[in-house]
Amino acid sequence: MDVLNQYGSGASDDDGETSDGGVAQTFAKPVVRQYNINTAPDISGHAPGIHELTAYVGPGQREILYNMPYEVLAQPLAGPTDSEGGFASHTRGTRAGGQAEAHVVDEISFRHQERMFRQHGMANDPSNTGEVSRMVVGSNSSTIGTRNNRGLKRKPKGNSSIVDGDDAYQGPWAGYEGDTKGVPAGPSAEQLAEYEQRMAQSKDTAPDTGADKAAKSKRSNAIAYVEGQAERTTFHGQSERDYQGRTYMHVPTELRQAEMPTCFAPKRMVKEWRNAHAGGVSAIRFIPDSGHLLLSSGMDGQVKIFDTHSSLALLRTYTGHSKAVRDINFAPDGTSFLSSSYDTYTKLWDVETGQCRQKFSAKGRVPYVAKFYPEDPNIFLVGQGDKKIVQWDIRANEIVQEYDQHLGAINSLTFFDSNRRFISTSDDKTMRVWEFGIPVVIKLVADPSMHSVPAVALHPSQKWFVGQSMDNRIVVYSAGERIKPHKRKEFSGHLTAGFACQPAFSPDGKFLTSGDSEGQVWCWDWQTTRVMTKWKAHDKVTIATAWHPRESSRVATCSWDGTIKYWD
Repeated sequence: MDVLNQYGSGASDDDGETSDGGVAQTFAKPVVRQYNINTAPDISGHAPGIHELTAYVGPGQREILYNMPYEVLAQPLAGPTDSEGGFASHTRGTRAGGQAEAHVVDEISFRHQERMFRQHGMANDPSNTGEVSRMVVGSNSSTIGTRNNRGLKRKPKGNSSIVDGDDAYQGPWAGYEGDTKGVPAGPSAEQLAEYEQRMAQSKDTAPDTGADKAAKSKRSNAIAYVEGQAERTTFHGQSERDYQGRTYMHVPTELRQAEMPTCFAPKRMVKEWRNAHAGGVSAIRFIPDSGHLLLSSGMDGQVKIFDTHSSLALLRTYTGHSKAVRDINFAPDGTSFLSSSYDTYTKLWDVETGQCRQKFSAKGRVPYVAKFYPEDPNIFLVGQGDKKIVQWDIRANEIVQEYDQHLGAINSLTFFDSNRRFISTSDDKTMRVWEFGIPVVIKLVADPSMHSVPAVALHPSQKWFVGQSMDNRIVVYSAGERIKPHKRKEFSGHLTAGFACQPAFSPDGKFLTSGDSEGQVWCWDWQTTRVMTKWKAHDKVTIATAWHPRESSRVATCSWDGTIKYWD
């Protein structure tokens, strides 16, 4: 190694000559390369030459939990600023990534300033820029709105020995002289009339756009809707009687069969009645026994009847409610029906002539559901929004019985047990069983886990009834002497939470159908609770389904999209 190190070390700087005059031989100096390997990934997002920040000190931060280098502590402030150009972190809405400024006054400050202005006639100017002259608006001498009683002289309390009269005892309720508390101050009647006239003139002179035309048509519909309180009827066919003098109440011969048909699930649509009701359809009912007529009610305050056997056409419209019709119900013989509306009236109509026979109203209470007593067509029950069930006698036109044990609005009424008893459901999440004519609950069905059941259907065998529960299930109860739930049988899969979708049984009891909130119709097998079929029927919620009592596979459905569809 010493010999290798001496190569080239003894040569002088003078042209490579040695001391004895000879020429020395030079060799290349070996080079040893060193490699520095760094396997850590580069995570810095900064450009080369710029110091990488390892921490961030926010504006106004007063505590640091670990040591920081001097470069971090001495770095200038950077980032978003507020409307005044500062970094005030204590301002409400300030975040590390920016500042959220309120463009309106918060509720508490607004109410405080409103009270100040009502009481003192002055308040802080919301557009204040810091000038002292603009700190407040108003003055102590001007007040608006409802004035208080400060500065008024209290009236005398009166003589305690006098009860009535001018000098009667008032005590602390005597008030003040010139009291204006609670008296609203605003434009006079003349000013309001002038303003309405000016607005009407401006609307008449302005050109009509598409939105204005739609609004005018909506207002005209609303006017006709309110004027519908006067009962009237409209026949839509060519003639009310055929060549034999029969009306549409005549039952076709092929529908008079006594045997019960074997039902099947429907597969295709037979008829669609578009725009059957403006605003949506609320209920549909087949006429008892024959089923050759279909009755419907809607949000437009009208009731319509359709032919479901031959022509499949609209036959008659019954107009007489000023608000939406919530429920309809045929009489046992099918010659009349009841309509319950949000205008607080329940009206009795003649199916054939369209005449309104009677109307009933229980002191302005809203009827939610009406049901004829199957044993007597002169008696019917009405479930109201005031938690009561009232029993009307048509002959006397008065209430003869009240059932008032519920704690919420009544949703449904169903007769069972040879019509000796009926069950009622309510918004109080309970089901109560009553003996007809006796206002005492004989059975209360309630459980902390129960949900509201707004719709109920009775099985054709009269042994079971089902309820549309608000937890997306159809629950089953026995309808015998003991009312108890069938825990091993329930129907699920559909979405009905928040909607009172009316379920329906097929005439032979083999199938159960129900709509859902997505516009579908679900069909289950009653024995196995399996979903037999489902199909998309409407654009909006399918609120009700109804099986034809004589046809083997015909089902009617209605929806809030205003259509009624007939399936086979």
